[in-house]
Amino acid sequence: MHTNVLSSVALAIAAVLVLAAILSAPTHPAGNVALAAQFNYLSASGNSSCSTSFAESIDAMSDTDRLRGSCCSPMSMHRYFEQVEGLKKYKDITEIPPDPYDIPASLAKKLKAYYEIELTPEEQEAYAYAMANSHEKGPCCCKCWRWYVYGGLGKLLIQKYGFTGEQVTEVWNLSDGCGGSGEHVTH
Repeated sequence: MHTNVLSSVALAIAAVLVLAAILSAPTHPAGNVALAAQFNYLSASGNSSCSTSFAESIDAMSDTDRLRGSCCSPMSMHRYFEQVEGLKKYKDITEIPPDPYDIPASLAKKLKAYYEIELTPEEQEAYAYAMANSHEKGPCCCKCWRWYVYGGLGKLLIQKYGFTGEQVTEVWNLSDGCGGSGEHVTH
Protein backbone atom coordinates (compact mmCIF):
# COMPACT_ATOMS: atom_id res chain seq x y z
CA MET A 1 0.00 0.00 0.00
CA HIS A 2 2.84 2.36 0.92
CA THR A 3 4.46 1.72 -2.48
CA ASN A 4 1.21 2.55 -4.30
CA VAL A 5 0.95 5.91 -2.51
CA LEU A 6 4.55 6.78 -3.36
CA SER A 7 4.00 5.76 -6.98
CA SER A 8 0.88 7.90 -7.17
CA VAL A 9 2.68 10.88 -5.63
CA ALA A 10 5.64 10.45 -7.99
CA LEU A 11 3.29 10.22 -10.97
CA ALA A 12 1.42 13.34 -9.86
CA ILE A 13 4.69 15.27 -9.41
CA ALA A 14 5.88 14.16 -12.84
CA ALA A 15 2.59 15.29 -14.41
CA VAL A 16 2.86 18.70 -12.73
CA LEU A 17 6.45 19.11 -13.93
CA VAL A 18 5.51 18.21 -17.51
CA LEU A 19 2.57 20.63 -17.44
CA ALA A 20 4.80 23.37 -15.99
CA ALA A 21 7.37 22.79 -18.75
CA ILE A 22 4.68 23.02 -21.44
CA LEU A 23 3.15 26.18 -20.00
CA SER A 24 6.48 27.90 -19.50
CA ALA A 25 7.66 27.23 -23.06
CA PRO A 26 8.04 30.64 -24.77
CA THR A 27 6.12 29.49 -27.86
CA HIS A 28 3.06 28.50 -25.83
CA PRO A 29 0.76 31.49 -25.20
CA ALA A 30 -0.17 30.27 -21.74
CA GLY A 31 3.57 30.33 -20.92
CA ASN A 32 3.22 34.04 -20.22
CA VAL A 33 1.03 33.87 -17.12
CA ALA A 34 0.86 37.65 -16.65
CA LEU A 35 -0.25 38.23 -20.24
CA ALA A 36 -2.77 35.39 -20.00
CA ALA A 37 -4.17 37.01 -16.85
CA GLN A 38 -4.32 40.38 -18.63
CA PHE A 39 -6.17 38.75 -21.54
CA ASN A 40 -8.66 37.14 -19.16
CA TYR A 41 -9.26 40.45 -17.40
CA LEU A 42 -9.63 42.53 -20.57
CA SER A 43 -11.80 40.02 -22.38
CA ALA A 44 -14.20 39.83 -19.42
CA SER A 45 -14.07 43.38 -18.04
CA GLY A 46 -13.82 45.72 -21.02
CA ASN A 47 -15.59 49.06 -21.17
CA SER A 48 -15.02 49.68 -24.90
CA SER A 49 -17.91 50.02 -27.31
CA CYS A 50 -18.45 51.12 -30.91
CA SER A 51 -21.18 53.54 -29.88
CA THR A 52 -21.04 57.24 -30.62
CA SER A 53 -21.72 57.98 -26.97
CA PHE A 54 -18.62 56.02 -25.92
CA ALA A 55 -16.48 57.93 -28.43
CA GLU A 56 -17.88 61.22 -27.12
CA SER A 57 -17.28 60.18 -23.51
CA ILE A 58 -13.51 59.91 -23.96
CA ASP A 59 -12.97 63.67 -23.68
CA ALA A 60 -14.75 63.69 -20.29
CA MET A 61 -12.81 60.73 -18.90
CA SER A 62 -10.21 61.23 -16.23
CA ASP A 63 -6.67 60.96 -17.58
CA THR A 64 -6.20 57.97 -15.29
CA ASP A 65 -9.14 56.08 -16.83
CA ARG A 66 -8.46 53.34 -19.37
CA LEU A 67 -10.23 52.19 -22.52
CA ARG A 68 -10.33 48.41 -22.22
CA GLY A 69 -11.52 45.40 -24.16
CA SER A 70 -12.66 44.87 -27.72
CA CYS A 71 -15.28 46.83 -29.62
CA CYS A 72 -16.94 44.34 -31.91
CA SER A 73 -16.11 40.69 -31.28
CA PRO A 74 -14.81 38.59 -28.40
CA MET A 75 -11.03 38.75 -28.04
CA SER A 76 -8.89 35.87 -29.30
CA MET A 77 -6.10 34.84 -26.94
CA HIS A 78 -3.86 33.64 -29.76
CA ARG A 79 -4.30 36.89 -31.72
CA TYR A 80 -3.88 38.97 -28.55
CA PHE A 81 -0.53 37.34 -27.83
CA GLU A 82 0.58 37.94 -31.44
CA GLN A 83 -0.40 41.59 -31.23
CA VAL A 84 1.28 42.34 -27.92
CA GLU A 85 4.43 40.51 -29.07
CA GLY A 86 4.44 42.36 -32.42
CA LEU A 87 3.94 45.77 -30.80
CA LYS A 88 7.11 45.29 -28.73
CA LYS A 89 8.97 46.38 -31.88
CA TYR A 90 7.62 49.89 -31.21
CA LYS A 91 8.26 50.05 -27.46
CA ASP A 92 10.38 53.19 -27.81
CA ILE A 93 7.52 55.18 -29.36
CA THR A 94 5.42 56.15 -26.36
CA GLU A 95 2.40 57.10 -28.46
CA ILE A 96 1.92 53.52 -29.68
CA PRO A 97 -0.06 51.63 -27.03
CA PRO A 98 1.76 48.37 -26.21
CA ASP A 99 -1.61 46.69 -25.65
CA PRO A 100 -4.37 47.52 -28.15
CA TYR A 101 -7.02 46.46 -25.64
CA ASP A 102 -5.82 48.62 -22.72
CA ILE A 103 -5.26 52.26 -23.60
CA PRO A 104 -4.84 55.16 -21.15
CA ALA A 105 -7.58 57.77 -21.62
CA SER A 106 -4.92 60.50 -21.59
CA LEU A 107 -3.25 58.94 -24.65
CA ALA A 108 -6.58 58.31 -26.39
CA LYS A 109 -7.47 62.01 -25.99
CA LYS A 110 -4.11 63.10 -27.40
CA LEU A 111 -4.33 60.79 -30.40
CA LYS A 112 -7.98 61.59 -31.06
CA ALA A 113 -7.07 65.29 -31.27
CA TYR A 114 -4.30 64.42 -33.74
CA TYR A 115 -6.92 62.99 -36.11
CA GLU A 116 -7.91 66.56 -37.04
CA ILE A 117 -4.46 67.72 -38.18
CA GLU A 118 -3.79 68.34 -41.84
CA LEU A 119 -1.01 66.46 -43.54
CA THR A 120 1.18 67.65 -46.39
CA PRO A 121 0.41 66.03 -49.76
CA GLU A 122 3.37 63.64 -49.28
CA GLU A 123 2.25 62.74 -45.75
CA GLN A 124 -1.33 62.32 -46.98
CA GLU A 125 -0.07 59.85 -49.58
CA ALA A 126 1.44 57.69 -46.82
CA TYR A 127 -1.81 57.92 -44.84
CA ALA A 128 -3.87 56.97 -47.89
CA TYR A 129 -1.62 53.96 -48.44
CA ALA A 130 -2.35 52.76 -44.89
CA MET A 131 -6.08 53.34 -45.39
CA ALA A 132 -6.07 51.22 -48.54
CA ASN A 133 -3.79 48.45 -47.31
CA SER A 134 -4.55 47.82 -43.64
CA HIS A 135 -6.57 44.73 -42.82
CA GLU A 136 -9.57 46.85 -41.84
CA LYS A 137 -9.14 49.34 -44.71
CA GLY A 138 -8.53 52.02 -42.11
CA PRO A 139 -7.49 52.22 -38.48
CA CYS A 140 -10.58 50.20 -37.43
CA CYS A 141 -13.48 48.32 -39.01
CA CYS A 142 -15.96 51.14 -38.32
CA LYS A 143 -15.84 54.82 -37.45
CA CYS A 144 -15.92 54.29 -33.71
CA TRP A 145 -13.54 55.77 -31.14
CA ARG A 146 -10.72 53.50 -32.38
CA TRP A 147 -11.03 54.97 -35.88
CA TYR A 148 -10.30 58.46 -34.57
CA VAL A 149 -7.72 57.46 -31.94
CA TYR A 150 -5.73 55.19 -34.24
CA GLY A 151 -6.32 57.47 -37.23
CA GLY A 152 -4.73 60.21 -35.14
CA LEU A 153 -1.91 57.84 -34.21
CA GLY A 154 -1.28 57.20 -37.91
CA LYS A 155 -1.06 60.92 -38.63
CA LEU A 156 1.20 61.50 -35.64
CA LEU A 157 3.53 58.66 -36.68
CA ILE A 158 3.79 60.05 -40.22
CA GLN A 159 4.30 63.65 -39.14
CA LYS A 160 6.47 63.23 -36.03
CA TYR A 161 8.41 60.04 -36.81
CA GLY A 162 8.42 60.00 -40.63
CA PHE A 163 6.55 56.68 -40.84
CA THR A 164 5.76 55.36 -44.29
CA GLY A 165 2.33 54.09 -45.27
CA GLU A 166 3.66 50.54 -44.91
CA GLN A 167 4.79 51.22 -41.33
CA VAL A 168 1.45 52.77 -40.35
CA THR A 169 -0.30 49.77 -41.92
CA GLU A 170 1.76 47.43 -39.75
CA VAL A 171 0.97 49.39 -36.58
CA TRP A 172 -2.74 49.47 -37.40
CA ASN A 173 -2.80 45.74 -38.16
CA LEU A 174 -1.04 44.94 -34.89
CA SER A 175 -3.31 47.36 -33.01
CA ASP A 176 -6.60 46.03 -34.34
CA GLY A 177 -8.90 46.18 -31.30
CA CYS A 178 -12.04 44.75 -32.86
CA GLY A 179 -11.55 41.36 -31.26
CA GLY A 180 -11.63 38.02 -33.00
CA SER A 181 -8.81 36.62 -35.05
CA GLY A 182 -9.14 38.43 -38.36
CA GLU A 183 -10.50 41.25 -40.43
CA HIS A 184 -13.85 42.91 -39.67
CA VAL A 185 -14.36 45.23 -42.63
CA THR A 186 -17.88 46.62 -42.26
CA HIS A 187 -17.83 50.23 -43.44
